[in-house]
Amino acid sequence: MAAATNSNESYCTFTLASDVTAGGLPSEEEIAKQLESSDAKVGNFMSWCLSSEAAEAAAVIHAPPALWTCNSGERIKRHALKAAIMAMLGGEAMPRILMQVIRFCINSDDKPLKKLCMLYWEVVPKYQEPTSDEVLRAASGGQAIQRKLLPEMILVCNALMNDLNHPNEYVRGSMLRFLCKVKDEEILGPLIPSIKACLQHRHQYVRKNAAMAVFHAHKLHGETLIPDGPELMEAFISAETDVGARRNAFLMLYNESEELAIQFLAKNLDDVGKFGDGFALLVLDLTRKACRRDPNQKSRFVRVLFQMLSSESPAVSYEAAWTLISLSSSPTAVRAAAATYTNLLNSQNDNNVKLVVLERLGDLQKKHSKILQELLQDILRGLSSPNPDICKKVLDVAMTLVTSKNVADVVTTLKREVSKTTEESSDSSEEKGKVYRNMLINAIHSCAVRFPDVAESVVHTLMDFLSSDGGMQVIIFVRAIVERYPDLRPAILTKLINTVDEVTNNNVMCICLWILGEYCETSETIKEAFDVVTEQLGEAPYIVQAEEKKAAEQAAIEAAKGPKMVTKNIVLADGTYATQTVYSEPKVAAVVDNSPQLRKMIVGGDIFLGSIISSCLTKMCLRAPDVGIDAVTTKGMTVKALLAMCGIVKMAEVTVSAQKSSLADCSERVTLCCRALLDPKATALLKNTLLNEGKNSFAIFLKSIQDKDAGDKEESKEDIVSAQADDLIHFRQLRSLTAQGGDLDLDDGSDLARATGYADGSSLLSNELSHVYQLSGFADPVYAEAFVTVHEYDILLEILVINRTPNTLANMTVELSTMGDMKIVERPQSQTIGPLDQTTIRASIKVSSTETGHIFGTIVYEDASTQEKGYVNLNDIHMDIMDYIRPATCTDETFRSMWAEFEWENKVAISTSISDLIEFLDHIVGSTNMSCLTPHDRNEKGSFLAANLYAKSVFGEDALVNVSVEKKEDNDGKLAGYIRIRSKTQGIALSLGDRITSVQRGLQPNKAQ
Repeated sequence: MAAATNSNESYCTFTLASDVTAGGLPSEEEIAKQLESSDAKVGNFMSWCLSSEAAEAAAVIHAPPALWTCNSGERIKRHALKAAIMAMLGGEAMPRILMQVIRFCINSDDKPLKKLCMLYWEVVPKYQEPTSDEVLRAASGGQAIQRKLLPEMILVCNALMNDLNHPNEYVRGSMLRFLCKVKDEEILGPLIPSIKACLQHRHQYVRKNAAMAVFHAHKLHGETLIPDGPELMEAFISAETDVGARRNAFLMLYNESEELAIQFLAKNLDDVGKFGDGFALLVLDLTRKACRRDPNQKSRFVRVLFQMLSSESPAVSYEAAWTLISLSSSPTAVRAAAATYTNLLNSQNDNNVKLVVLERLGDLQKKHSKILQELLQDILRGLSSPNPDICKKVLDVAMTLVTSKNVADVVTTLKREVSKTTEESSDSSEEKGKVYRNMLINAIHSCAVRFPDVAESVVHTLMDFLSSDGGMQVIIFVRAIVERYPDLRPAILTKLINTVDEVTNNNVMCICLWILGEYCETSETIKEAFDVVTEQLGEAPYIVQAEEKKAAEQAAIEAAKGPKMVTKNIVLADGTYATQTVYSEPKVAAVVDNSPQLRKMIVGGDIFLGSIISSCLTKMCLRAPDVGIDAVTTKGMTVKALLAMCGIVKMAEVTVSAQKSSLADCSERVTLCCRALLDPKATALLKNTLLNEGKNSFAIFLKSIQDKDAGDKEESKEDIVSAQADDLIHFRQLRSLTAQGGDLDLDDGSDLARATGYADGSSLLSNELSHVYQLSGFADPVYAEAFVTVHEYDILLEILVINRTPNTLANMTVELSTMGDMKIVERPQSQTIGPLDQTTIRASIKVSSTETGHIFGTIVYEDASTQEKGYVNLNDIHMDIMDYIRPATCTDETFRSMWAEFEWENKVAISTSISDLIEFLDHIVGSTNMSCLTPHDRNEKGSFLAANLYAKSVFGEDALVNVSVEKKEDNDGKLAGYIRIRSKTQGIALSLGDRITSVQRGLQPNKAQ
């Protein structure tokens, strides 16, 4: 809490319910009467409680009348005291109430009323107001104003002392807790003996709060009130057995006498684990504080740090591991901390804890990857989590730790996880579904690319999943392995030929056929592949026959009729009649289609797949004479291929396609293949192109991807600074013997950045200043500015309000309103600000969707001297969509599926002064905080560019953007085109479109330079 800025706010640390303000606060006179409890109704009620009727009622409800009397009388006092506190917080002085509270409330045994009295002592002015002469004398440089305690405070101190000596431990403990908020030396002084006596109380609740009270008094007025506080607390903690009391006592030693705290810790090293979690966390704070100040102290805390690593409390073990790493980077310390992190990863069920631990492991990997490689299998155990985000983070960390030594074990684990995803059960692995399987396949793919030795062992296992929903990822992986590792081609092609009939996805089938056409280079594989493809394809024609079409239509008509209702009379068992209604559904003759999958796809009208089949069969026929296949067999293969291609063209002619160019493309492609098979001259010209250019282009594509990945890794390595130029160099041989006496050498050159937990704090201030909004002008009577913090679903406003007038402003309120999907959940409270004073007001706003919103409002106040009301209109706070957008990545298949699924689209025309295509794309990506999914070669020059951008909001919403831009020579070289935005909700599509429109038009021609 911020320090009090005037007497009306003196150390107020609570919030009261607003029920007492309903209908307006009562006046000072009314509050005084209520505190006296002299109301006639209350008196009548009390007299009735003593009557015989009350005794009879008490027997019925099992409650004594005295309890009713106490509750009704004390209830009025509670309400009156609440009203007095609220009025004083609003700026009312109410001097009469102080004596009324002392007379009628201070000696009450009602616990809620006692609590309200404590709150009242916090807010009530405790000192006399200075006279005008004293203020003028102090302003002219004379004697400073001496604060004088109100005479009534003597009675208050006496009542506080009575509560400190109360026989009830709850009353004592509550009073000790209240004294931790009192900062006045004149009030605390007479109570010190009673506070010390409470340290010896029989109940641990009293002793625990007494230790905190001693700490508070010594912290504020140690030398004058309680100079022997550390020694007193040292004796107390040595004899204390309660966990909470010992923790509070050690907290005082830690803050007020660090050497005594270290001495106590050294005497009780073996028992630290028995002192509780709170005590252990304090020990870790002490360790960090002492080692930052004096690095030679590290050896004194080695034993306790390693002891806390095995604590049963996850919070203690996590903090101990973080402390150990922040103080040292020696292999032993890092190994122990990493082992603790992995144990937490596998033992905790909270997903947030797992994500935090994985972040720590990711940080360790950047500097200590060799040590983490020893724990790689323990990290992979985190894949058992049902959350896909955690599994993705585990795989990201694990893939950076894979080496030639452990790759076999890693691949075995990943293969086992992939096999689990196919089991039909309701366990967590099955619930993760397709996303998890794709992540595992990509991880295996990366291992096979980096380590060729394991490629053979994984490729056959993954090919069993060609017919599953992850078949596209598997076939892309197989295609890359076939190109990169020629030795594995025969086994892979044999497996692929045997599994073609199981493929159910058209796109997967296209890649399978392309692989067979390009890489079948022996006579056996060519014959086997050709026979399988033609067998699966069947004989022409590839169109739906009239009989089959009629049967399918008849089945659809029967299914559309629905069930029939039949009513009939039946005889029951007792001989009576009843009416029975029966719903009968017509039996639909099942249409069984036993055609192979490839034929189903072609008959279904997949023209592009037909073109792929034509190209595949043509390549096999052209390569057949070169691998030793006789002319008769080759001729037979050619005839079958030509018949199949004619059937495909016929199918394309009768198929109604959404793309009108499909028929023309298919006809042109099939014609080219037919000429290559029939015309010797065309064969001589096209054979090399058809058989070799495809493989060469694919090899170049794979090399470009590999070079790009290598370049990205080099760039990421360049950003890591392992050491600073002004870091100290520690020579172990020159260190003192006392520092070398520990079990472990922690002094390894760790600097302040590691000790504080972050290395780069230079941009912290600039980042905060970018979120400060000026709400009013410098000439306004009240100046206001807001610091806006956006944390996912919450927006926190910290409004700094400065009174620029020489008068006190009472009942000053910041009234806020919102536009958009935002709701104010915590409105600012009224404040009273002195002349030229300032205060900070906080407000909380809940956000429900990614949509641009506005926050606006007015400051309303009342001048205490002139009683005039005034107001200041505030500037709007524009909540940008960029505060909710986070860059993300996804596969091309996922992007296309979401693009087809999302219904909201916003189309923005490109209008910019940028003339370079790549520069414009970079500007859009940077301005929208999105990631580009389409790789581009910056060295290539062209007149057209298309790219897909992707991002996710903090609410889990997906944002898809397609940039299609063209550089027209007839338009003075300006860029033209459209940017299309798609999302599942309307708000993000419109807000992102407004953002793109504003940033592209606001760019100056020379901004890039």
